[in-house]
Amino acid sequence: MTEQLRDIGRRLSDLRSIMEIAPDEFCLKTGVTPEELDAYERGDRDFSFSFLYNAAHILGVDVMDLMSGDSPRLSSCSLVRNGQGYRVDRRAAYQYAHLAFTFRDKKAEPFLVTVEPKPETPALHSHEGQEFNYLLSGRMRFFIDSLVYDLGPGDSLYFNANLPHAMQALGDEPARFLAVVMG
Repeated sequence: MTEQLRDIGRRLSDLRSIMEIAPDEFCLKTGVTPEELDAYERGDRDFSFSFLYNAAHILGVDVMDLMSGDSPRLSSCSLVRNGQGYRVDRRAAYQYAHLAFTFRDKKAEPFLVTVEPKPETPALHSHEGQEFNYLLSGRMRFFIDSLVYDLGPGDSLYFNANLPHAMQALGDEPARFLAVVMG
């Protein structure tokens, strides 16, 4: 795994310890097994955004505190230039760029997400709140619980993020979409 994932794991472990939340209690609250939590905290397992979002909520911190170790500082506006979003380097099919990483006390978490084509159906995850996705390019299959939607550029989907969900790029090209997660 990447050094960034190991850093996120260390921050997660440290914050959980500081908050005096036992591993078994944290597992119950996040819906992961003790083995998965141990792998996350060692940086040996790739994080789903759903897990990071839920963990940050439980720990009472901003998602960026876990992702980067920096607390957002701006409260009037946050400008992010093209291609300058805070990136999470992962090996999985999803690439995230946070588009408001310097803004504190956000009511929403906006991301530019790129999904690489993979033939297998992705694992479904859930997190608190609601989510809005707007497809910018490519084609994408979106799974929400037992529902399946095929999206093209300009299509959008707003849904209850507590329901298990995942995305899969269709065809040979990556799918790029704007995802806005609201708590």
